[in-house]
Amino acid sequence: MGKAIAIGVLIVLIILLIITNIRIVPQANAFVIERLGAFHETWQVGLHFKIPLIDKVAKRVSLKEHVIDFPPQPVITKDNVTIEIDTVVFFQITDPKLFAYGVENPMSAIENLSATTLRNIIGDLELDGTLTGRETINSKIRIVLDEATDAWGIKINRVEVKNITPPKDIQIAMEKQMRAERERREAILRAEGEKKSAILIAEGSKESTILEAEAAKEAQIKRAEGESEAIRLVQQATADGIRMITESAPTKEVLTLKSLESFEKAADGKATKIIIPSEIQGIAGIASSLTEIVEGTKGEKKIASARIKAE
Repeated sequence: MGKAIAIGVLIVLIILLIITNIRIVPQANAFVIERLGAFHETWQVGLHFKIPLIDKVAKRVSLKEHVIDFPPQPVITKDNVTIEIDTVVFFQITDPKLFAYGVENPMSAIENLSATTLRNIIGDLELDGTLTGRETINSKIRIVLDEATDAWGIKINRVEVKNITPPKDIQIAMEKQMRAERERREAILRAEGEKKSAILIAEGSKESTILEAEAAKEAQIKRAEGESEAIRLVQQATADGIRMITESAPTKEVLTLKSLESFEKAADGKATKIIIPSEIQGIAGIASSLTEIVEGTKGEKKIASARIKAE
């Protein structure tokens, strides 16, 4: 009976020992295994079993991307201005073995290396170049850190300059400079706007003057055309009258009578003296004689008619 109990206890202990030495490596993790104090292997994701009292999990390593925000570091620029720069480093462990045995404290090593690299880079730049050259600073720090940490099983993905803080007096001077620059740009924009406005007003006045001149020109042309047309019509009517007179073959006496009518119209009761040519006077005498003859003939005709009626 006692032997059976001992065997049962032994079986239970073996089961417990097996269970306690089963390890499950989760996703994005790796275990560094030592056997008898020396590196043995690296466990990846999955179920693993270590030999009791022989194997040991020396280090659990996360393969996710890590972010370290370093405190501000005082650095001196090329023009002897002390500024504070804090950086953010994004890295990932690519080799758990090198990370476990490459350096004693990887995070402290990265921080110190980042600070020294930053001082070397900023020492070659002036303040203005530092403030405007963040991309260059980020790239140079990343290259140096990546080369140095490659032996530690670390991959530096990127480095970002989080903040650059110059001294207070430098900040005040920069603010004044920026304010002056904004005022200068505002004055330039205002002057350009006034210039464009004056140009537009001048162009509008010019176009208005041109249009008015063209309108006056067109009016004069139309007026001249109307007067020309009126003169043409008068001349055409005169020519038609002359042509009709010519076609009717008037006698000299008719022409004389027309001339007298013209003199009558010319006088129109306003002239005090009219000189009539001798030719027209002779013709006028003839016309008077003809008038008397005609009137005498008319009288004789009337007397004859009265006699006939009396008989």
